[in-house]
Amino acid sequence: MLGCSTDMYHHDLTLDEALDGEEQVAGNVIACAASNEDDGLVSVFFYQRDGASNVKYYETESADVDKDDFENYYRIDLSATDVFNGYLKKFEVAAFEEKWVIVTFEEAGKVHLSNPIRLKHETRPTEYLPQNVYVDDGEPGSPVFTWDDGTYTDSEIYFQVVSDAQGNLLSGTYTLENRFQFYNLDNVVLNITEQPPSALKSSSAYTFTLLAVSADNWVNLYSEIDFRAK
Repeated sequence: MLGCSTDMYHHDLTLDEALDGEEQVAGNVIACAASNEDDGLVSVFFYQRDGASNVKYYETESADVDKDDFENYYRIDLSATDVFNGYLKKFEVAAFEEKWVIVTFEEAGKVHLSNPIRLKHETRPTEYLPQNVYVDDGEPGSPVFTWDDGTYTDSEIYFQVVSDAQGNLLSGTYTLENRFQFYNLDNVVLNITEQPPSALKSSSAYTFTLLAVSADNWVNLYSEIDFRAK
């Protein structure tokens, strides 16, 4: 089991203690969390920039604590796994109650921290609704994706990934609108695409993945569809 055994907790090392004497950068790790669709686990996704190392996972023992007090976060030893062939990473956690989590890594001599992430797998399990995504492929090589929110309408930002048939991330973008056109950045507010991608190839298979994220970094909606470029 992941994240449930007490010997995985470093009760002698809080996040506050780990940061003692370290130069730190708050809110500079892109991360969010979603309940998995069918195995009862929670996935904590994060983007590990090139050159970042020593990734660590911290969590509180419950949600009923001050999320901004680093003394409430304890380190847990977890191994990250690849998403989109390593472009993103995730920790998979067996969380038996809701709590707050933070992901950290080291980069350029500083410790960078994610914003606190509220796990809400009990009260707001992530919805998996591929039928909520629509593709308009009227412009060759540059389809327009739109989507509807699910039950929860408080999502503040939307993360979109276009990947190829081998699962390689071609573009990773964030918008505030329920719309994204590949690869038009006019309404993109955050872009983690390392290299501008080429236009999509006619008749080739691709996947569009959408995460609708709330203000406390919980994924309300996870939608994934396969499509072919025109």
